[in-house]
Amino acid sequence: MSLTPQAIATLSHVSTATITTVLLKKGLRNVWLRGSRPLLPGQKRLVGPAFTLRFVPAREDLATPESWSSPISTRTAIEAMPEGCIAVVDAMGITDAGIFGDILCARMVKRKVTALVTDGVVRDLEGVLGTNLPVWCAGQAAPPSVAGLTFVGWGEAIGCGGVAVFPNDVIVADQDGAVVIPQAFLDHVLAEGPEQERMEAWIVNEVNNGASLPGLYPMNADTKARYAASKSKG
Repeated sequence: MSLTPQAIATLSHVSTATITTVLLKKGLRNVWLRGSRPLLPGQKRLVGPAFTLRFVPAREDLATPESWSSPISTRTAIEAMPEGCIAVVDAMGITDAGIFGDILCARMVKRKVTALVTDGVVRDLEGVLGTNLPVWCAGQAAPPSVAGLTFVGWGEAIGCGGVAVFPNDVIVADQDGAVVIPQAFLDHVLAEGPEQERMEAWIVNEVNNGASLPGLYPMNADTKARYAASKSKG
C-alpha cells in the first residue's frame, strides 16, 4: 500500500508506542531508531516516506571542506529530496560532528521536506531551530560533519540508530522518537493501529474509574466482552 494522504492522516493519530506494539505482534522488534529524539519539545507527530542518506567514518582524503562541492554531497542529496519526505540520515551515532546546520535545514524547508531524523547531531543549533524544520536527533555539536564523517550517498538501504531503513519505508516520529514501518506492513499498521489506540484509551478510562490491572491489561475474556459492548454502543 502506498503512503496516501489518507494513510498519513491515519498515522498522525497513532503513536510510535502503539506502532511498536502492533509490529511486535507481527514479530518485528527492531523498529525504533535509537538516539533519535525530538530536538524541540512539543514537536507534533509527523509521517512521511524515508529519504535515506548515509555517512561512513571520516577519511582524511575524502572528508574535507572541498567535498562539500562534490557531486556526491549532502548539498546535492538535498536537491533530490521530494516534497513530503522525511530525511533519515545514518550518522553511525557519531555525536561530535554535526551532519546538517542551519543553511542545509533552511533549504530542506524550502523543498518542503517534512522532517529530519538521524542518529547523529546537528550544528548551528540556534539557526536550525530558526528554520522551523522538525528534527529528531541525538543532540548538537559545533564541528562540521567532515570532522568525523564522510558522506557517501543517498537513496539506498541504511542503518540508522541500529535499525534497517530502506528508501520509502514509512517513518513516524513523535515525542517518543522515530519508528520505521516497512512497506510490507503498512496496511497492517493502518488497520490495527487505530484500533489499538481506541482499546488503550478505553483501558485508561477504566483505570481512571478505579479498575485494577489484572484481567484488564491485558484483557481477559470478560473484559474483551465489555470492551466489545462499549464499541457497539458507539
